[in-house]
Order: sequence, then C-alpha cells, then structure tokens
Amino acid sequence: MRVTVLTGGTSSERDVALASAVQVIGALRGRGHDVAVVDTARGYIPAADEPRLLSGTVGVMPPSSEQLQSLEQGLLLSGLANLAAVRDADVLFLALHGGRGEDGTLQTLLEMIGVPYTGSGRLGSGMAMDKDISKRLFRLAGVPTADWVMAPAARNEVERDFGWPVVVKPSKQGSTVGLSVVKAAGEYEPAVTLARRYDDEVMIERFVPGRELTVGVLDGAPLAVGEIIPRHEIFDYECKYTPGMSEEIFPADLPEPVAAECRRLGVQAHESLKLGGYSRVDFRLTESGEIFCLEVNTLPGMTATSLLPQSARAAGIEFPDLCERICRAARPSRLPKLRSAKLS
Repeated sequence: MRVTVLTGGTSSERDVALASAVQVIGALRGRGHDVAVVDTARGYIPAADEPRLLSGTVGVMPPSSEQLQSLEQGLLLSGLANLAAVRDADVLFLALHGGRGEDGTLQTLLEMIGVPYTGSGRLGSGMAMDKDISKRLFRLAGVPTADWVMAPAARNEVERDFGWPVVVKPSKQGSTVGLSVVKAAGEYEPAVTLARRYDDEVMIERFVPGRELTVGVLDGAPLAVGEIIPRHEIFDYECKYTPGMSEEIFPADLPEPVAAECRRLGVQAHESLKLGGYSRVDFRLTESGEIFCLEVNTLPGMTATSLLPQSARAAGIEFPDLCERICRAARPSRLPKLRSAKLS
C-alpha cells in the first residue's frame, strides 16, 4: 500500500505532529508499506532528509508564534494536489494536530482531491475542534460535561456562577496550549489574554476536580480506559510529551461498572460529533463517581508517549496494527479490507 504521511503544519502542535509522524512511518514501513512524507508547511520530504527534518521528540513548550508565522509563508495546503506523493497515494495518513490540519480545513481540501485520508471528515473535525459546539452536542446526546460560558464574561459573573477555580482556554486548540487554571479573581483577565493569543474565541469552564481518564475509540468500538496522573496540577503540554512527567495506567484501576460507563460515554461522545475512524475521548471522574467529558480528539497523538496507542495496546492491538487499521478505515474508503489485524 502506498501511504503518504502528512505532518508538520503550522499549528502550535507542530512538534507533536512531527513526533507522531516518526512513529507512524516506522510502524507502516515495518509492515512493508511504501511510505512517503509531506510536511504541509514545507512540502515533500525525501527519504534522505527525514532524519534531519523529522524530530521524534517534543520540547517542554510549543513553538513560538514567530516560528509558526515564518512557516505560514510556506503553507502548502492549497497546492497539495500538485504533489505526486499526495495525488498518487492509496491513503493519506494525517499525523497532524490542531490548526488547519485537524479543524476540517485540510479535510475539505482532501475530499476535493479525492484521495482517501485517515480520521474524521470535515464536519466532524470542525465540530470536535470547536469546544463550544462540542459541549453543546455532548449535552444533546446525554454526555455529561462541565458548565461553561464563552468570553467576554465579566469576572464577577464568573465568580458568582462558577466560583474559583475555573479553566480558561482557547476554544479551538489542543495539547492544553493556552490553558490556565484560574484560582483567584486577579488571575482571570491575564488568563483570558493568554488564551486569546491562540484563538479569538475563549472558553471559561467550571473546574472539575478528580481523576483524569481517557478512552480510545476505533472503528466505532471503545478501547481500554486509562488513567493519567500528571506531575503537574493538570495534564499540560510538558506532562503530555515529556517521558516521566506523568504516570499513565492502562487499563485504569476502576470498578468495572465505572470503566464500562466510560467506554459507553466515549462511543456516545464520538458519535455525537459524527466522527469516523478513530478518536480519543478525555474525562474527569469525581470523588462522588460522576463522569464529565472534557473533549474529543479527532487526530490524537501517536508519539512514543501518546495515550491512544496505550489504550489500543491494552485492548490487544499493537502499534503497527493500530496504524494499519487506521489506514484501512480511511475516508472515503477505496482500500481492501484488512485481514491481519483483530480487535481483541
């Protein structure tokens, strides 16, 4: 199978995307597939240049806005159809996170090109990226989620309705980029200002204390539920991508009824956003046993420390099989059915 991995891009999660690509490329080549690589900001990457241009590690901070702005000048999204590596591929594996690689923009272009691509379609991708729309759809589908408002919201109103702490975050970002936990009134406006650096829409959400849980969804079925115990107060960028900065337990040590409810709600959240292929759904579990959905990731990380591969492995699916199953579910599918991999 000819697979072209699309990676890089110009979002604040660029480094994460490149690290995901390194893992996916190795897995698919190990299965005998013909794999090419395209950075959507820089173009086709010859195999000889891959060791120099593809990083398998993620720093403790995302790229600076200046670095990303310089990459924007070379953005290739509109010219992807002219690249033979894209046009002639059997499937495009989207190792992209955030920005136009995950919000439906790229998906729209790829549907016009007509080459199958991994993940969800343009509508689901757009709805999942917008946290305000996602939470509205969760509520309609009966998936519990924390109360929220969108900025502008006066500090005294937030304090009256939610109390402190609250979570302030960009509405259309991932990897906790631009996110703050506001514990006192004086921290509120600076947190909103920080979030606005990454998105013009800012969400203010009731803080839900409790255990951090996650579950992968693959081909419409839930994978294993995991628990994340970060060294920091929240599962932030550094904890997500720095080995040793969090403890990740798969499967999570939970009573089976709680794990089963997480799996059920994971699939329900996935379906409420009209997603396809695969996703990862994040939750908080309170001391009283309430489960709140935080968000759904339509292109979850595939790095060496990422949660979806761990969720799959705990369900009996090793990383190469996971990558191949994701390819076989590409949309619109014109690929033969996979025979070798089984969901345990």
